[in-house]
Formats: sequence, structure tokens, C-alpha cells
Amino acid sequence: MLSISIFLLQVKNEVLSFYGWWQFVVCLFAFLALMAIWWHIGKKQNDFGQVWLAMSILCWSISGLTEVYHAGSEIDTTFTIDGWRSILSLLNSLFILLALPWFRYLPKPIGHIIKSNYWVYIVGIPFLFSILPTINKMISGRVIGIINELDVYYAVLTLLFLGYVLWESFAKRRLKALSWLSLVCILLTLLAQFYKLTGSYINLTLFSAIFKTSLIMLFFALALSWVKELAENVIPSAGYLYMTLKKEKNTNGKIRNIVLFKGFPGDSIRRVVLTPASYELLLKFAERKKEDTDDWLEIKPRGDTLSGKKFDINDYNEIKRLLHSLLDGIFGKENWTRNHHLNPLKNTLFEMSEKRERKIRLAVPKDNISL
Repeated sequence: MLSISIFLLQVKNEVLSFYGWWQFVVCLFAFLALMAIWWHIGKKQNDFGQVWLAMSILCWSISGLTEVYHAGSEIDTTFTIDGWRSILSLLNSLFILLALPWFRYLPKPIGHIIKSNYWVYIVGIPFLFSILPTINKMISGRVIGIINELDVYYAVLTLLFLGYVLWESFAKRRLKALSWLSLVCILLTLLAQFYKLTGSYINLTLFSAIFKTSLIMLFFALALSWVKELAENVIPSAGYLYMTLKKEKNTNGKIRNIVLFKGFPGDSIRRVVLTPASYELLLKFAERKKEDTDDWLEIKPRGDTLSGKKFDINDYNEIKRLLHSLLDGIFGKENWTRNHHLNPLKNTLFEMSEKRERKIRLAVPKDNISL
């Protein structure tokens, strides 16, 4: 019996060593690669979401190193290894949750919660309630009921949020296949977390290798989709943007107000259908720009009811509605953000008077405008 126990311990240590080296090297490389992408792109945009995701993968790398360290031990170190696994798993989940507020597209039901100032407390307090009993378990060797696998429950909470956000991120970028793959990956990871409760070590190691590899690839797919979006959704400068305004009939004979934009990356023509009010406002800007006279339009001052003067634009909200309609047509409804799309497009299309006279004009050169 003693020889069998020694043999099983040797086999277990060999598995630990192999898996530990694999996890350490692969996850360390993934961490460095994600940080390299962030260094070249995300750092310039002050976006730290990818840093938190990279830190979560680094926790897996450190976890692999701890398994390598204990694999050469001649005594059973299962209890110590499980403790370190739990602590690093909790840190991994925490870093993923801290990355979520940096995601550009968040689902509406939970987006305002993730973006709120309370998110740090929402994810931090359960983390403390989970890691402190885990540390106590490692020191005292005593476990009280449900405390045994607190990292599993915290990981399940993380995966539910992560799955929802990943689905939304890929779907908004029109990458539906990746949305479904992210769902499959999250379900597989959830299955691995629940399987952890069975205590089957060998099968759990296999599950762990599969879901960690899948999640790493998913994080890289997310990073590449972000790069793809930045490349495709670059707002060109006014001198490189071309506009064509026209009216046409659809199959039912109904008149549609069309604006064609050329100059966006990919040499593709962006076709936008506007409401009559927004089209007439943009047409007024374009016609004034094409004229040889003053091309400024004046916005009516707020609260002006007595002057009797006729203004070109009655309310600044008309311009805001025009910009929103253009963004919905160019990038897809709700597939744009204020900082990366709205403000750059506003600065490209329009120019405000330097003297703050409530005057505005089209910044696109008149030679780039077709009526």
C-alpha cells in the first residue's frame, strides 16, 4: 500500500510539474503580448481595461509557477497548492471585474451599474469576504461549510458579468460568430468551476487547461476587434471627407433624404438616411457653404422671444439630433460613443466662430460637397 501511495504521489507531482510549466510559460507570454498591444495602442487612449485583463492572466502564470515549486516535494502539498490556487483565482476574477468598466459597449440593464463609482465596492467587498477566509483556511487548516470553495462562487459571479459584456462587445462590433464563441467559452468555464466542487484532480487539470486557453484566445480576439474598430471608425479630417446630398424614391414611391459620405477607411461609401428636419438643416449648411457669401449660420440665443429676429437655427439641439442621426447611419445605431465618434465627427463637420457669437458653419471644403 505504501509503494502505491508513493507511486500515485509521484504521478501527481509529474502532472503538477508539466501543467505548471505549461501554465506559467503560456500565460506569461499572453500577459506580455496583451501588455504590448496596450503599450502601442491603449496607452495613447488612456484605456486601462486591457491592463486589468493582462493582470488576470498573470495570476494564472503565477499559479503555474507555484505548482511547479510544489511539484518536487516529497510530501503531499495538496492543501497548500489548493490555497494558493484559490487566492490567485480570486485575484484573477477581481482583475477581470475591474476591467469591465473600461469596455466600450456595455449592456443596458447592467451597464450603468458597472460604470458607476460604486462598482469597486460591489466587486471589492465580496472579494475581501472570499479571500480572508481562504487565507485563514491556509493558516489554521480548518474549513467552515461553504467557505471551502469561495473562489468558485466569486468566479461564477465574474463569468456571468463577463459573458454578458463579451457578447455585447462582439455583437456591437458586428462580430456575431465571436459572440457565440464567447458564450460557448463562458459556459465551458462555468462547467469547469462547478466541476471543481467534485474534487477530481486529473479531470479538473484538463478542464482548467482547456478553459484558460479558450479565455486567453478570447481576450486576444477582443483586443483585435478593438483594433479593427479603431481602424475602421477613424473620422477623417474635413479636407478628406466628401459629402453628397440627394433625394430619391424607394420602391413604394416615398421620398428618402440621403447623404453619402466618402473618405472613411476602406474606401467605402457610407450611406445615411436622414429625417426631413435633419436633412434640411444639413442642406442649409451645405448650400451656405457653396455660396460665395458669408457661410456662417447663426443659432438663436436661449430665451430670445422678444427680438423678432429670424435665426438660421432655432436650437442647438437641432445640430445634436443631426449628429446623432449621422452617427447612427455611419456606424450603426448605438455602435458609437461620445469620445471616439461624436466629438471627432462634430469637430470634423462643423466649425464654431472664434468670438463665440453663436455662429457655426460647415468645415468641409465646398469642393467636397455635392448637391
